Order: sequence, then structure tokens, then C-alpha cells
Amino acid sequence: MLRHLAISNYALIDSLELHLPEGLTIITGETGAGKSILLGALGLLLGQRADSQALLDHDRKCVVEGTFAIGTYKLSDWFTQYDLDYAEQTVIRREITPEGKSRAFINDTPVNLTILKNLSEQLVDVHSQHETLTLNDAAFQLQAIDALAGHAAQVETYKTDFRRYRKTEQEWKALTEQETQAKKELSYLQFQFDELEQLNLKNGEQSSAETDLETLEHAETIKSGLSRVHWALDGSESNLLTSLNELRQTLASLSKYNPKIAALYERLQASHIELKDIAAETAALEEEIVHDPDHMEKLRERLDVIYRLQQKHSVKTVEELIALRDVLHEKITAIDSLDEQIEKLKLDLEKQKKSLTEQAGKLSKKRLTAAPELSKEIQNMLGEMGMPHAVLKTEHEALAELKETGLDKITFLFSANKGASPQPLHKVASGGELSRLMLALKALLAKHTALPTIIFDEIDTGISGDVAAKTGAIMERMAGYLQVIAITHLPQVAGKGNSHLFVYKEEKNKRTYTRIRALNRDERVQEIAKMLSAGTVGDAALSNAKELLGK
Repeated sequence: MLRHLAISNYALIDSLELHLPEGLTIITGETGAGKSILLGALGLLLGQRADSQALLDHDRKCVVEGTFAIGTYKLSDWFTQYDLDYAEQTVIRREITPEGKSRAFINDTPVNLTILKNLSEQLVDVHSQHETLTLNDAAFQLQAIDALAGHAAQVETYKTDFRRYRKTEQEWKALTEQETQAKKELSYLQFQFDELEQLNLKNGEQSSAETDLETLEHAETIKSGLSRVHWALDGSESNLLTSLNELRQTLASLSKYNPKIAALYERLQASHIELKDIAAETAALEEEIVHDPDHMEKLRERLDVIYRLQQKHSVKTVEELIALRDVLHEKITAIDSLDEQIEKLKLDLEKQKKSLTEQAGKLSKKRLTAAPELSKEIQNMLGEMGMPHAVLKTEHEALAELKETGLDKITFLFSANKGASPQPLHKVASGGELSRLMLALKALLAKHTALPTIIFDEIDTGISGDVAAKTGAIMERMAGYLQVIAITHLPQVAGKGNSHLFVYKEEKNKRTYTRIRALNRDERVQEIAKMLSAGTVGDAALSNAKELLGK
């Protein structure tokens, strides 16, 4: 529940702190004193959009901070889910800078508005006279039935499973569309793959083939040149090796006279060995190279195919063609496996749908059982609020397809007058009737959902007298199991409060500010007496006020 609220630099509020107790807290004040401003500031904590125009002083930031006692509401898992520090006294803070930037914090950790709103919806329900429009919402009507049925855990499990089912369904549809498109491309992919696969490409073969072709195309020139080299080295009578051998022998005979000559001999000896080896390899290579037109033509054809495919696929090497071939193979294999994946997802969908249908059936049974009980309790409360002939019925429609809420559509049918046939709410209920119906539903929901705090913003508009007193009594009963804060202009409701806050305006330094203070018993008597009086407060009004406050 909301324990403490601090507001600074918001609208007409420069600085304000409220300590809020358990039970029923009444807030009253003159029209325009700032009750709506208080709710606006609280709305910032609940995730509403911020506006820099709401700043009282545009040179300072606005800060709204609320402390909530949440120890008994089993929210630690929620904090873990969003990686937030859990504290039984949780502090929510909202800041608005003069530039219009908004920041939100939960226990001093920055959060976005979605997370803030998610938490606040579990802590506070603000109910205004305009919220009666939600009575016509099918989701709200079903929520009311579910609250009375007491199967919140089963509803949440169903919703979780349904979202997983929808996700699986989307995956199945996407995979089916992918398969349809892929099969259109399969023949072309297979053709490209076969074209590359049949070549049986090898890494490095292009360079090798180009070298071999270059050699074959110039075979005669190469053979002739190699022959001349071999002849000069070791073929003629006065060849280079013979001359070197004679020089080697001369240096060998002289090396005994001078170490430097011996070194020259070693160098010449090494050169002789190297040239002898070159002569041998030259002869062998000349023998090896043969002019082979058939082999040359095969190399040309092979390289032509490689060049054509490289140009076709915009690559430059055989290695890139091999990589492309492997990618094509993977795509073809993936397409071939789509059928299996689709069938697997289809079976999973059928299994999930069967489970959801069973869950939805169980929810329907509980809803159909709870519906008459809801009608009875609401009609009893409406009777207390001056509508003894009110009838609320629930019309059930079984849906053909699974929805996130199950297989049920619930419609509230209402009649305020004796003998009138119940009709959908938007057709028959007046504003005052809707307000009382909404209050009855809120009271019932609060009793069964254990929401920490509910705030009523002048929902008692349009009622008075004994009906107002009974409306206050219902709020008083609600305050037995949750914190209730009621902004009201009715003395009969104000008299039911455990505590009373008074909102007023104060002029200071030529500016108007909204103030709020807690009233003691004597001040409450005066305030309620003023609410009862058209003008000057008389003894009768004071006596009546004391009677409304009771003991």
C-alpha cells in the first residue's frame, strides 16, 4: 500500500509530503483547490506521460516519490524478473526536467515507463467517474468473473501457454512461407550446385593448370632453350663444366701455398657442383616437356569453364567457387529439411492446442459457476446503494477459436428498473447508475484480488442522502482488506473515513500554492459541517457532522 507521497515543483504544488495510513482515507477540499493536481502527480508514479508544462518553476525539475509497503504481496519474483532490487518498502520516483525529459526509478534503479506501469498496476488502481466506460469493455467484464472464480493462477498459466502457442504458430507460418518460396528457387539452386559439383574443383588447380598450359603453348621454344643451356654447360667439347673442372684442379694444386687460394677453391668447387646439377636438371626437364596438343586442348577447355563460372558468380578464384558450391549445398540441404521441421512444428501446435482447449474448458466451467454468484453479490450491493430493483445478468458466448482469455465471451446485461428487460450496459445505464455499478464491481474485485491500494476520484457524483451513506459504507467495508483513498464532495462518505486530508489553496509572495493537511476530529467536524451547509455553518450542521463521524 502507499505509505508516503512526496511532491515537489508540480503544477501549484511547490513542496508537499503525505503520510497515508491503512483503512479509508478521505480527501476533500473546495473546487479548484488542487485535488486533481494531487492525482496528476500520483499518475506520474503510475507511468502516465510527463509534460514539462506541469512544472511550477521551470528552472527546477519536478520530483514525485512514493513509498509502498509491498512485503505481503509476493512481488519478489517480479523484481527478479526485471533485475531490480527488492525491498519491502519500495520507493518509486519520477523526475521531469525543465527540458521535458522524464526519468523513472524503482528503488533508485532507472527503469522505462513500461516496467514502471507494469509494477504500478499491481499496486494502485485509480478509479475515476470517467472510468465507468471500461464497464462496457469485454475484457473487464471477463476479468470480473475471473476474480470471483478465484482461478488467477490458472488464467495466467493459460495466457502464458497461449502466447507460446501463438509464437509456435507464427514460426510454423513463417517456415511454411519460407518453404513455398524456397521450393521455387530449389531447381535453380540445384542447377548451380550440380554445375559446380560436376567440375570436381580442387584448391590450387587453376594456378597449376594455367602454368601447365603456358608451358605446353611454348613447348618448342622451351625445349630449344633448355637444349642450348645443357649444351653450353655439359654438351660441347669445350663446355663450361670442363673448363671449370680445369680451373678447379689448378686452384687445388695452389691451395697448399695460401689459405686464401684454398677458400677460392672451395667456392669454385661449390659452383661446379651447382652448375653440374643445373645441367642435369636442364636435360631432364627438356626430356620431360613434350608438345601434346590433346592435353593442351583439355587444359584450355577446363580453364574456359572455370573462367566462365567465375564471371557468372562474380568471383576470382577456384577457392571462392568451391566455397559457393558448399553454400549451395547447405541451402539445398536446409530446404530438404524444411518438410521435417514443418511437420514437427505442426505436431507441436496440435499438442499445444489440445492442452489449451482443455485448460479453456476448465476455465469456462469455473466462469459459468462464478457468473450467477457475481450477479447476486452485485445486485445486493446495488440494492444497498438505492437500486433495489437492479438486475445484472451475464450472457455467455462460447467462441469458436481460442483467444488469449480462453473460449468465452462474457457480456453484462443490466436493468435498473423493475420489470425492464436487461440490456447491454451502453444501451440502458445512466451515468449515476454506471458509477454505482462500477463501485460495486470494484468492491467485489478488491475483495478477491487483494490489490494493495484503490483510489476513488469523485465516483459518488450524482448521488446523495441515504444512497451516499450506503456508498460510503461499502468503501468502509473495502477498507477492511485494502487501502482505500477517496476524493469526495459528499459528507456522508467523508464521515466514514479513518483519516481525513484537506486540500486548500494558499497565497504567498503573490503566488498561489496548493496545500494539504491532515484534519483532527474537531477539524473534521467543521469540514463535514461545511459540506452539509449551503452557507454559514449552524448548530444543526455541526450536530449532523458529529453524527456522521459517529464515535
